[in-house]
Amino acid sequence: MKYFTVMILMSFFISACGPAKSESQPQTVVKTGIEVLQTRKFDILKGKKVGLITNQTAINSNFESAIDLLYQCKDLELVALYAPEHGVRGDYTAGEKVGNYKDEATGVQVYSLYGKYRKPNAEMLKNVELLVFDIQDIGSRSYTYISTMGVCMEAAAEHKIPFVVLDRPNPLGGKRIEGNIAEEGFFSFVSQFAIPYVHGLTVGELAQLLNGEALLNGGVSCELTVVPMEGWHRDMSFEDTGLPWVLSSPHIPHAYSAAYYTATGVLGELGVISEGVGYTLPFQVLAAPWIDAFTITKEMNALNLPGVTFRPIIFKPYYGKYQGQKMQGVQIHIQDYTKAPLLPIQFHFMEVHHRLYPDKDIFEYVLRENNIEAKECLFIDDSKEHVETAEKLGIQCIHLVNRDLCSVFNTPDLSVIF
Repeated sequence: MKYFTVMILMSFFISACGPAKSESQPQTVVKTGIEVLQTRKFDILKGKKVGLITNQTAINSNFESAIDLLYQCKDLELVALYAPEHGVRGDYTAGEKVGNYKDEATGVQVYSLYGKYRKPNAEMLKNVELLVFDIQDIGSRSYTYISTMGVCMEAAAEHKIPFVVLDRPNPLGGKRIEGNIAEEGFFSFVSQFAIPYVHGLTVGELAQLLNGEALLNGGVSCELTVVPMEGWHRDMSFEDTGLPWVLSSPHIPHAYSAAYYTATGVLGELGVISEGVGYTLPFQVLAAPWIDAFTITKEMNALNLPGVTFRPIIFKPYYGKYQGQKMQGVQIHIQDYTKAPLLPIQFHFMEVHHRLYPDKDIFEYVLRENNIEAKECLFIDDSKEHVETAEKLGIQCIHLVNRDLCSVFNTPDLSVIF
């Protein structure tokens, strides 16, 4: 009897300490473009001198880097790497200029596309017979990786070099579209193309759109090949794919960070309200030194935005504009992603903030702090009151009177500044 009891206890102990259950180790159900190409033994790259536009996100499900996979392949020659914002190994911070250098692991020449040049020139493309793009995007127009892809497609067209995109999932899914379409006169490297802010496309699909609809500069098109994923569908969250996530930039450490980036990144870029960059919750908060956390949280929750709850938060950023200062505001909790309006969250916050703190005009602050002429800005809104306020500051305004146009924002009201 004693022996039998010991065996039961040992069995229980082994079971309890054994491998984690499958829910903590999701089975990979999606193959990315690099993995599909790997199973095909890199057939379309064979015999070619390849230039790879990539970064640390380009891994397979075994965490093997696309750089290393192509470098080790004997059937092709990796002759150049092209670094977007943050570098090919992710070792540069947001906005930091990237220089040319040799990749330490492989010795391959790295050309910067986030420094003096954004587009590869003839010198950078010498000896390159085929360009490959493999970078994980996060689904928002302002994220610079898709801008890099677009200008590299333009360079490929100009120099008659075939262009291959290895597809990856959109972490916002394939059905969410929010925001305005960037207009002529307001294109920049964070709004490079006439697409919605949340575009609902994978990088491969976006490349096909840019190429097929003449959205590249000058209407050029390149010889484009997309290596599609296997097993991905539009309803999938990134977690559903079973793929590992590698931080796509220093402040996008998790797949779910992409949704919060969309919800706060535009307002955060103005430099008035903190979006949490500099603290442990990047893009998950909206706060400022003058705000009362409990009051604004109550007002934000009173909006009853679907799928979203706000809680009061008080913190001190470790670095950045408000380093060491006591900040108060809201922490955003997306509880039902399928119902939550992402992009409008920050505009609802601006409306509530203006009501509670009318003396802290965000637009006036931005103009003053950045030495921008009001006439250089364009403000679009469906609220006559908001438009009149902006006009008093000298900002050019468009008052939307057709509320059907607001449907593209997935919200009953609209507020955008460029």
